[in-house]
Amino acid sequence: QVAPRYDQITLDPAAGINTLTQIVSPNADDEGVWIHQNAWFHLGTFNKEVSATYSQHTNETGTYFFVLEGSFEINGEKLDRRDGMGVTESSEHQIKALSEGSRILIMEVEMI
Repeated sequence: QVAPRYDQITLDPAAGINTLTQIVSPNADDEGVWIHQNAWFHLGTFNKEVSATYSQHTNETGTYFFVLEGSFEINGEKLDRRDGMGVTESSEHQIKALSEGSRILIMEVEMI
């Protein structure tokens, strides 16, 4: 059993354009806040037609993509605002913004 803990960070919106920013990690020395779980969360804001690759940290995890704003193509599938998609059979994911200012939250968690 672990002791509960609390942490918070402030994100600079201008610093995260066209890149994925890690906001949660199981490692105390990583970027973002540290949690007692094998999970990584990333947040990104992308300009239209900008692509990125997300690589999972371990083979024991799955990845859930949630489009906050705009639209994305993820591994060939189109997702619009408030759409989500979980992926368990691949460890590397291609994402591409289909509209200007598209925002995405990527959650990588253990699959039990």
